[in-house]
Amino acid sequence: MSNSVNLIEPIRVVTEIDHVRIQNLLSRQPSAMVSNLEEVLDSADLVRSEDVPVNVVTMNSQVLVADIKTGEERQLTLCYPADVDPASGAISVLSPVGSSLLGLPVGAVARWDAPDGSCVGTKVQAIVFQPEANGDYLA
Repeated sequence: MSNSVNLIEPIRVVTEIDHVRIQNLLSRQPSAMVSNLEEVLDSADLVRSEDVPVNVVTMNSQVLVADIKTGEERQLTLCYPADVDPASGAISVLSPVGSSLLGLPVGAVARWDAPDGSCVGTKVQAIVFQPEANGDYLA
């Protein structure tokens, strides 16, 4: 039996509004910065904000994540670059962590490459707050 981690990428779900807003944001960024996020958007299932499952990370969602190596938990908020606040856990969707979290369901593992080239990951433990689940379809 193998001890390898299952690397099957889960299907991501992105709201149509988030998709449009992020595409507009990407059009103003250097291409080297956005390749992973473009891949996420291109492969995601698009849904109306009213139809997004409550267990999916959307823009402005607050999520509880756990480091896959240490188990250390922290709460993050997925936001646009103008709203980044590392001290409060607000991370940009343009960051490797942010683009890896977008559209993932609870239980999925977000993976990205660290600056040293190693693969890092965090498991989505819970959605603490999702705008759409609270009736805010324009967040």
